[in-house]
Amino acid sequence: MEAYAQVLNYAIPFFVSLIIIEQVAAHFMGKKINRGADVISSLSSGNSNTIKDVLGLSIAIVSYSWLVDKVAVFDIKATWAVAAIAFVAKDFAGYWMHRWEHEINFLWNRHIIHHSSEEYNLSCALRQSVSEVFSIFALLMLPAAIMGVPAEIIAVVAPLHLFAQFWYHTRLIGKMGWFGKVFVTPSHHRVHHAINSIYLDKNYSQVFIIWDKIFGTFQPELAEVPPVYGVKKPVRTWNPLLINFQHFWLLFTDAWHTKSWKDKFLLWFKHTGYRPADVAEKYPVKIINDPYSLDKYDPKLSTPLLYWSWFQMVANFAFMLWLFNHIAEIGMPDMFYYGAFLIIAIFSYTTLMDRSKYALLTEFIKAALGLGFIYWQGNDWFGMNAVWPVGTYIIVAYFVLSLVVVAYFVKTECGEEKEVALA
Repeated sequence: MEAYAQVLNYAIPFFVSLIIIEQVAAHFMGKKINRGADVISSLSSGNSNTIKDVLGLSIAIVSYSWLVDKVAVFDIKATWAVAAIAFVAKDFAGYWMHRWEHEINFLWNRHIIHHSSEEYNLSCALRQSVSEVFSIFALLMLPAAIMGVPAEIIAVVAPLHLFAQFWYHTRLIGKMGWFGKVFVTPSHHRVHHAINSIYLDKNYSQVFIIWDKIFGTFQPELAEVPPVYGVKKPVRTWNPLLINFQHFWLLFTDAWHTKSWKDKFLLWFKHTGYRPADVAEKYPVKIINDPYSLDKYDPKLSTPLLYWSWFQMVANFAFMLWLFNHIAEIGMPDMFYYGAFLIIAIFSYTTLMDRSKYALLTEFIKAALGLGFIYWQGNDWFGMNAVWPVGTYIIVAYFVLSLVVVAYFVKTECGEEKEVALA
């Protein structure tokens, strides 16, 4: 937990730097690839997923270390060759887990956040799930476990494999010739993120594109079919916490409303998008059949509100870094209280970005919780006084100012026409 938090001190600035470089390159190339609110939503989603991971808020049904202890046939040592085998095994398992997340109704809920952006850029790569509570991934690593690949090798390979999937979330790189015959490229993954019918449920591979070619899910990007990004049932919100559980809520309500007891159980395991006939007729949902008719979600945010949203995200990021760098001193259970505060803060400012009238209530909850922590800890913010005594007073001022500013924006910008279509 502490080691992972320390790694993020290097990984997060690296990813943010690449996002900035992509934006600068796009500017000089005359391409518009980012929208402010969309980028904030993506980065906030990445932050919420990181908080969950650092706090260890997931349960592995079977751990890889347990699996290798039980089924290993060979006793092999950690070498570069073994690491290469582990990487390929991880990629093979990743292909199937990714494919199942797209094709099985209840598993789609934990992956929809990654596809929810209607743009395609490096920031959307950071849209990762907080709804993945139970992990079955280790079971897919059974071939590596049987070979006896040590758990410590998998522990090193896993984050490297994950980080290797970041770079190809861009529109600025075209097809890559021979490289694309073996590896996943931006062109391949643009296909995967598109909702055009010819592109749907294609190119699941994560590093080696060969899996799609072997298992019949490969589709090249076609010049005559420009990809349209997003999901078939648009999420219509910037709030990553709402996006994470939208599909689950639809499944739950469908299971509740359908009169078929068979469907109440089976709909969770049917193909993604399946709805019982009686529910689909009585409670229809909007599905995008013509991707070129998609109106991108874009509530009218004034320039001051957009800048304020950037400020709130950066402030919450600073709070998050304090937790990550002092997690050992903060300890349990305080680190979980701190994590809840961060999630509420993300919920609050993205609710305001949606121009929701509830933004003031969520901001009040955030401020009350933050000020309550300071009072509870004897006018201190999780040990900050020992390092920077004035910091706690700045945090108090921030909570008060934030509440006042949000009240102003709720009064002046919420409750009017909420959305505007972007062609």
